Amino acid sequence: MSLHSRSLTRPVYALADTADRVGATASLLCAIHCAALPFVLALLPAIGLGFLASHGFERGFIACASVLAIVMVVAGYRRHRAARVFALLVPGLLMLWIGGFAFDLAHATFSHSLLVVAGGICVSLAHVLNLRLARTHGPDCDCVTPA
Repeated sequence: MSLHSRSLTRPVYALADTADRVGATASLLCAIHCAALPFVLALLPAIGLGFLASHGFERGFIACASVLAIVMVVAGYRRHRAARVFALLVPGLLMLWIGGFAFDLAHATFSHSLLVVAGGICVSLAHVLNLRLARTHGPDCDCVTPA
């Protein structure tokens, strides 16, 4: 790999690192939101944040977080070839989607909260693991052949 092509790949890797950090933070915030929501449900409209308790907001957030996670983990996998990231991502996304779409917050609060919190934590950990593995196998690493 030439010096010129290495310098071109660094911004791409920096963007991927930033996106993984955003994904990990967003997934963790999602888990905190879902864990705290049953306790602060009545307070949110009083402080102007009632939209955070809506199904539309939650489902939109799950969809966006899922797309970001899949794109970043696949991009990271192309760099580090460590499939163990998917062992966190796939169950995490399944829990998020089942909890967010199959269990209604109003009727199955415990199941909903448990699934989306556990799913959010798994997705967050998948982002962190992906980031660590991608840093280990950076642009100067000759241990993996690019796809």
